[in-house]
Amino acid sequence: MPRIAIIGGHGKVALHLARILAAQGHEVSSLIRKPEDRADVEATGASAVLADVEHLTTEELSEALRGHDAVVWSAGAGGGNPARTYAVDRDAAIRSMDAAAQAGVGRYVMVSYFTSGTDNVPEDNPFRPYAEAKAAADEHLRGTSLDWTILGPGRLTLEPGTGRIEVGEAAEKGDVSREDVARVAAAVLERPETAGRFIAFNNGSTPIEDALTPA
Repeated sequence: MPRIAIIGGHGKVALHLARILAAQGHEVSSLIRKPEDRADVEATGASAVLADVEHLTTEELSEALRGHDAVVWSAGAGGGNPARTYAVDRDAAIRSMDAAAQAGVGRYVMVSYFTSGTDNVPEDNPFRPYAEAKAAADEHLRGTSLDWTILGPGRLTLEPGTGRIEVGEAAEKGDVSREDVARVAAAVLERPETAGRFIAFNNGSTPIEDALTPA
């Protein structure tokens, strides 16, 4: 995957991911919405691309993604405003999937969250809009022809990465460092056999490469 686009390029996971991918020799385009974030992104070795995905059309997003081999969605509204949560975490995410398909980008990695659904989230819970938005985006992605992988990390921390996780049934909902989320994203990009999988994970004792290999 020589050319990789990261949507939400100034997020903490995205900055770690850009640094990892650039160090591996990939050409990385990090899509950002604020010009003042350019320096932070370029310090990782990625190219900063001004693109406010909340407001871009599918066609405009397609132009931004054209020529890339993979897309990683690591954007989010950040909570607090339900309307913007739906606009970014659901609507813009879905447009990015359609745009990737239009642009001929076959590989798509979605950074979602551990349970990714609304079954255990009451209607009046402030988390409900995010849960609904992410569930809708993940469901749309599953229905595309893209070679998708959905990552389901648990509670994100700022702790240094360990390079070790637990996945699936071995991983009760817990904590995972943002750096290790980025390491998992980088790893699945190198492993086409992870396409079509939802991978729930938290920090654990198994090296990432081993944990991603089905038993």
